Amino acid sequence: MKYLDKITSPSDIKGLNEQELKELAQEVRDVLVDTVSKTGGHLASNLGVVELSIALHYVFDSPKDKIVWDVGHQAYTHKLLTGRLKDFSTIRQEDGLSGFSCPRESEHDIFYSGHSSTSISSALGVATANAALNDKHTTIAIIGDGAFTGGLAYEALNNAGRSGKKLIVILNDNEMSISPNVGSVARYLAVLRSKPAYFRLKANTEHVIQKLPLVGKSLAKAIYNLKTRVKNRLYQSTFFEELGFRYMGPIDGHNTQQLIDALESAKMFKGPVLLHINTIKGKGYDYAEKSPSEFHGISKFNIDTGEPVYTGANFSDEFGKFLCEIAQKDKRICAITAAMSLGTGLEPFKKEFKDRFFDVGIAEEHAVTFSSGLARGGMIPIFAVYSTFLQRTFDQLVHDGTMQGLHMILAIDRAGFVGADGISHQGILDTAFLNGIPHMTVYAPASYKGLKHDFIEAIYHQEGVLAIRYPRGCEPDLPEEIEDTFANYEVYGDTEAEIALVTYGKISATAIRVCDTLRQSGQAVAVIKLNRIIPLPEEAVKLASTAKKVFFFEEGIRRGGIGETFGFALTQTAFKGDYHLTAVPDEFVIHASVDAQLKRYGLDYDGMLAAITEN
Repeated sequence: MKYLDKITSPSDIKGLNEQELKELAQEVRDVLVDTVSKTGGHLASNLGVVELSIALHYVFDSPKDKIVWDVGHQAYTHKLLTGRLKDFSTIRQEDGLSGFSCPRESEHDIFYSGHSSTSISSALGVATANAALNDKHTTIAIIGDGAFTGGLAYEALNNAGRSGKKLIVILNDNEMSISPNVGSVARYLAVLRSKPAYFRLKANTEHVIQKLPLVGKSLAKAIYNLKTRVKNRLYQSTFFEELGFRYMGPIDGHNTQQLIDALESAKMFKGPVLLHINTIKGKGYDYAEKSPSEFHGISKFNIDTGEPVYTGANFSDEFGKFLCEIAQKDKRICAITAAMSLGTGLEPFKKEFKDRFFDVGIAEEHAVTFSSGLARGGMIPIFAVYSTFLQRTFDQLVHDGTMQGLHMILAIDRAGFVGADGISHQGILDTAFLNGIPHMTVYAPASYKGLKHDFIEAIYHQEGVLAIRYPRGCEPDLPEEIEDTFANYEVYGDTEAEIALVTYGKISATAIRVCDTLRQSGQAVAVIKLNRIIPLPEEAVKLASTAKKVFFFEEGIRRGGIGETFGFALTQTAFKGDYHLTAVPDEFVIHASVDAQLKRYGLDYDGMLAAITEN
C-alpha cells in the first residue's frame, strides 16, 4: 500500500494533499473489508467513518487532543491511523487487538467503549478537566444517530451545552435525519459556514460592531436575532443551539476537504460545538451499503458474494420463530427490542406483527419501563435483549418491574461467553444482579425444546417478572438417552451418587460427558441440571446434599452468582461434604473464541474433569 504502510502515527498523514488522502481512504477500506471478512467484526459502521477518521487525525493532535468514540466499534480506521496496521489482522482474536477502542492498546484510545450513548458524558468530563488544569487542547466526541436514541446522550448534551467548555460533538448521521432535509441553498450555506475563513471574518466583524459607540451592542444583538430567524427558516431546527451548542452542518461526511475545513472551524471556538455530518453506512463495499444492518456486526464472510461463511440454526432464531407461533394464537403477545431486532431473532415477528412490535432505539431502560406499561394495560410484553445490555436496566427491573408485581418476560440473549466481542459484551453478570432482585424468576434452558417450554411456562403459568436466558449460537449435543422433563431441575446418572455435578445452560452437555467418563471408571456420579436457577429448586439442593462431593460449574461471574447461592443453600441442609465452585473469578473476560474462554476458566471437558479428579 502506497500510504497506509508508511503510517506509524497520526502525524504521518498531515503532509498528504487532498488526492493523496482520497487514495489513503481507499486503502483503508480495502484493509477493512479484507480483514473483517476473515475475523468477523463491525464493518458497515467503520466503512462509514473512514474520511471522518482521516480528517480528525489530519486536524487534531492525538493524544493531546482527546478523541472519544461512541461506540468504540467504529474505531477501526482510527486504529490503522495510530500505528496498529501490523497487528490489525489479529483484531478480535485471542491475544490480538480489541474490536473496540481500548486504552491498554494505545495512548490514542481514551476510553474503552462497548456500549453506546456514553461519549458526550465522557468527553465533557475530559474537557472540564482540561479547563481546570488550563489545558488548551480540544476534546472531540463522535456519536452516531443511533446512539442519539439513548437518554444518556441527552443528559450529557443538556450539561455540555451550558458548560462553556471547549468540546466538539460530531453527530454522525448515517440513517435517521435529526433535522428535516434541507434545500440546495441551505446545504450550500452549510458548506460555506464551515470554512475557517468564514469564522475568522465573522469573529472580526462581530468585534468591530460591538466596539461602535452607543449602538454597538444593540446592533450586534439585532444582527444576531435576524441571522437566527433566517437560519431557523432554512434549517427548521435550533435544538442544539437552544441547548447552548454552536451548530454546524450538515456536512458531507465523505468529503475529506469539507470535513477538514469544518473541523478547523470548530477548533476555533472556545465553547461547545456540534458538527452534524451525513455519512453512508457500509460506504465503498456494495453489499454493506445495501444491507448495513446485516454488516453492522458480522461473522466471517465471502468478499465476492457477501455471504457469511457459516449459517445455521441458533437460539436467537429459534426464539424468534417460536414467538411468532404463539403470537398467532394470542393477541396479547408483543415484542420489544432496543435497536436489536436482527440480532435477537425478531425480524420475522417485526414483519408479521407490525402492530405488536416495538423498537424503542438504544434505550434499554425505557424498554423495561415501557414494558411495564404494556403489562399494566393487559398485554404480555417480551423484551428481547442481550445480556450485556440488560446491565443498564437494573433500576427499572426493580422499581418498574418486580416492585410493581407486573407480568413481563425478559428474553436474555447472548448469555454466557460471547467470544470475540470482548470485555464489554460477555453475558456473565446478569445472573448475579438478577439474583439480588426480589420476586425475580430466571430459567436457563440447555436446548431449543427447553427454550420453548420455559417461555410457555413464563407466559402462561407464572406471574411477575421472569427471564429466560440462553447462549449465543446453536444448542449443544445432549446424549440421545436424555429426555427433557422440563422440571425445575433434572438428574442424569446414578441415583445415589457420591459425586454430584451441578450446572445449568449450555455447559450441561459438557458436564454430562464428564459424568459418563467418571461412571465408566466405576465412580457413582450424577449431574443435576438446573432449569430454573432463580429461585433455586429446594429439592435440587436437598438431592445434592446427599453426595460426598458437590462440584458446581457456572458460565458466569462467581461473586453473587448461582454457584455461590447454591453453596450457601447447602449449608442450610445436613450437607457435610466438600463443595467446589468453578466460575469466572473477579475479572472481566477478554476477547477470544468461546471455546478458548471456556478452557481458560475450566469450564470445558478437560477443565471439569480436572477439577473433579484433583479434588
